[in-house]
Amino acid sequence: MANISDNLRYLRKKKGLTQQQFADLMEIKRSLVGAYEEDRADPRYDLLKKFATFYELSIDELINEQINDKWKPKPKSDPANLRVLSISVDSEDRENIELVPVKASAGYLNGYADPQFISELPKFHLPFLKQGTFRAFEIKGDSMLPLPSGTIVIGEYLENWNDLKVGDTYIFITKDDGVVYKRAGNKFKENKTLKLISDNPVYDPYTVPTEDVLEIWKSKAYISTVFPDPAPEPTMESLTSMMAQMQKSIAQLKTGSN
Repeated sequence: MANISDNLRYLRKKKGLTQQQFADLMEIKRSLVGAYEEDRADPRYDLLKKFATFYELSIDELINEQINDKWKPKPKSDPANLRVLSISVDSEDRENIELVPVKASAGYLNGYADPQFISELPKFHLPFLKQGTFRAFEIKGDSMLPLPSGTIVIGEYLENWNDLKVGDTYIFITKDDGVVYKRAGNKFKENKTLKLISDNPVYDPYTVPTEDVLEIWKSKAYISTVFPDPAPEPTMESLTSMMAQMQKSIAQLKTGSN
């Protein structure tokens, strides 16, 4: 977090707050404020979000920008500055993985930024997903194949849409289509469109305006009650093809060694 210590110190002083006053507002110890400003410790994600909200910045700006008297924030029309993420935590202050079942998908379009709505979703934890903010979505329809309808896809929140990678799978939350599991067909560009590609080749790729995209979650894992079919029994034709390929490979190795 290259710039966060300097940014926190600058922003606090610009607000005219002492370390103790800022600590009281954030409901943390004053010693933590000192540790963060002196770059002796890094704040957790939930605190970063709280700091960013207090200073009316995005987390990306708070961490990566060099904020000083010459710095100018991005225009508020920039979609990157309009995204608000609501999360819930358990009794040990650990972030939950909230589950958005199909029946809640329509409500999620209106409630994704509502802490009350998020707090009422089913929640769970996975021990191998510790760092980051995750949410689980139940997908529906055969456009998601080979993942069958009813599969739960767990995504990691994509804070910076410029990190979108072409060919990777994501959960896209869009105004018209709701929750969809697709591959990214192009990089994110403001005032442009995003190309979304289904793994099921029956469905053609399509585009959505970037201003219609509400959230993006990078696919990290999935849960399904449908097990894959067994591998087909080898046929004489497939065995013959395999033998021919092996002979060809051996011949190439011999040629290369001469």
